[in-house]
Amino acid sequence: MKEAWIIDACRTPRGIGKKGKGALADQHPQHLGAVVLEALRERNDLNTADVGDIIFGTSSQRGRQSGDLARMAALEAGYDITSSGMTLDRFCGSGITSVNLAAMNIMSGSEDVVIGGGAEMMSTYGEEGAMPSMLMDNGNLKLRAMHPQPHQGVCADAIATMEGITREELDAQAFETQQKAARAIAEGRFDKSLVAVKDVDGNVVLDKEEFPRPQTTLEALSELQPSFAAVADYPLDESGLTFRKLLNQKYPDVEIQHMHHAGNSSGVVDGAGAILLSSPEYARAQGWKPRARIVAMANQGDCPTLMLNAPVPAARKVLAKAGLSIDDIDVWEINEAFAVVSEKFMRDLGMDRDKVNINGGAMALGHPIGATGSLLINTALDELERQDKQFGLVTMCAAGGMAPAIIIERI
Repeated sequence: MKEAWIIDACRTPRGIGKKGKGALADQHPQHLGAVVLEALRERNDLNTADVGDIIFGTSSQRGRQSGDLARMAALEAGYDITSSGMTLDRFCGSGITSVNLAAMNIMSGSEDVVIGGGAEMMSTYGEEGAMPSMLMDNGNLKLRAMHPQPHQGVCADAIATMEGITREELDAQAFETQQKAARAIAEGRFDKSLVAVKDVDGNVVLDKEEFPRPQTTLEALSELQPSFAAVADYPLDESGLTFRKLLNQKYPDVEIQHMHHAGNSSGVVDGAGAILLSSPEYARAQGWKPRARIVAMANQGDCPTLMLNAPVPAARKVLAKAGLSIDDIDVWEINEAFAVVSEKFMRDLGMDRDKVNINGGAMALGHPIGATGSLLINTALDELERQDKQFGLVTMCAAGGMAPAIIIERI
């Protein structure tokens, strides 16, 4: 089987994902995708006629985000019409899965050049016809009876309750990730990968991260009210069904303590990222210097009712495939969908916390759902190069109780 090499990676800054507040909110989703695709072409003198496929993750494929965003973004970016494109949805895990599939295409010998990435504008979620489907799916009584699926925030609070993780511990992690992100930005650690977003007239719309709140204090976090108590008890139908009752159908003894809020949950943002992969033969022919190779990939399912716990078994699975141990990994990127996800991950694996989310995570930087995975791979690669280290592992929870994972090795 061939190797798949990472040649380059880039991303947009993340803009606040709310109309009237975010710098990117007035852009078209396919334009964000086009921005990173244009950057890959220009930075690598890429002959786009050689690109076999462009695979993007986009979770909410409704409204302006519908219609195979990858293909339309490539056309807007001026790619040769022979370079195809597809868009997939594995909820939050879409941006890792898109890169994994790109690598699989190359490793199987099907293609020589493939781009994986993602784009998501959460600012579109309030538009008519653009809301993501409700995960519990009231219309499917059979599925709901088999696998009740509450709101993710309710799941986060339930897991923290079950694991004995305190509000203070979650807030401490949220404070730390803001500090890490502020340091990374101040030291220019993201500069190599960030691509400014310009509008169609060439005006710069956003050239830096918009979401971080470096002024955050532990005291301010402690004063925030939990976000998901009211969500847990919101009636979902005429019978009085609630998200709390859905969770208690599966876990009747859990009395949820609500601990997550806007400060220790991932931020709502817009953003896009893309990663250029090729076969070694093609890279050598172009004179490209590879930045990393794909070592192993894995997918893992877990309890859909708790929803957020699959990253731990996914990490163990991909480590086993790679023949590596926890101690072999130099850089870990674990998506901070909620503080409890990364906290439980580090506890369960007994990890060196100094290796995890070194430059902050989604609580500080935001989580543009279908794009986040490719952004995290990009961040891990940049950090491996900065530290002159070898292995990086990226994983993240996804709705339905799933987690994709990937290990890369810096070349």
